[in-house]
Amino acid sequence: MSAVPNADFAGTPPRSARAAILIPFAIVTLIWGSTWIVIRDQLAVVPPSWSVSYRFLVAGIAMTIWALVRRDSFRFDTRGLLFAAAIGLSQFVLNFNFVYRAEGFITSGLVAVTFAMLLVPNALFSRIFLGQRMGGQLMLGSAIAMAGVALLFLHEARVNPAGSTTTLIGIGWTLAAILSASTANVMQASETARRYPMAPTLAIGMLFGAGVDAVVAWTLAGPPVFEMRAGYVAGILYLGLAASALAFPLYFKVLRAIGPAKGAYSGVIVPVIAMMFSTLFEGYRWSTLAAGGAALTAAGLVVALSARRPNR
Repeated sequence: MSAVPNADFAGTPPRSARAAILIPFAIVTLIWGSTWIVIRDQLAVVPPSWSVSYRFLVAGIAMTIWALVRRDSFRFDTRGLLFAAAIGLSQFVLNFNFVYRAEGFITSGLVAVTFAMLLVPNALFSRIFLGQRMGGQLMLGSAIAMAGVALLFLHEARVNPAGSTTTLIGIGWTLAAILSASTANVMQASETARRYPMAPTLAIGMLFGAGVDAVVAWTLAGPPVFEMRAGYVAGILYLGLAASALAFPLYFKVLRAIGPAKGAYSGVIVPVIAMMFSTLFEGYRWSTLAAGGAALTAAGLVVALSARRPNR
């Protein structure tokens, strides 16, 4: 691995505490914290796989337009096309099909809290495939944050209206989504990802993912179904444009800069943001467990992202 930049030891803010990282990190976290309510609203009429396909069709078209505006090259060799397809399969097919199905069994809050465990496989896969080690401060922050996640999980599990079997099925779908997302995260932080322009790579991955999602949807649920309700259409546009075409390039940029382990802290803080949105729009009431969990996750975030050294 390359040496750590000297700037991180010369009195300047650590790489993960700089505005160039914190601003996109905050944008992604705020956007993704709001998506759980939107996804939940889309589960009534349209089969989940069709909703996922529509989302990434919109996102892929938007990313293609953006790449053309930037005049990025779409001339990919075979390796580049396979890499983009692998990103599309892991992130935009498996991950989101699993998430949408999980929300059919358990509350969006419990899905969001369980998804905070993304930190664990991201750190493990980063060590195995990228040679990145978690420093002591990052490990301390992770321990604090995971304690907060545990309190949030306990609270959400208590208020979840589903039975134990249904809850376990929902958590199982979520864990499958986590592993898929973690695979894509580590791929985006690899040297292979840096060889190809991000916007065209994501455009190809999203359009490929939308196509595979459509095949899965037709196989499992039959011909296309679309709900002409204004809320559904607005949700598809929001998830496709803001939560995908805008958020994923920002998120992957952060991953490349600070590593998948630190980048996964967006998933740690997202449940807290989701609860805040739920408070505003769904009348969510905070319990002592939830408030304590939120405080611990925020504290863990501050400790981890203020570490002087990257997680290497």
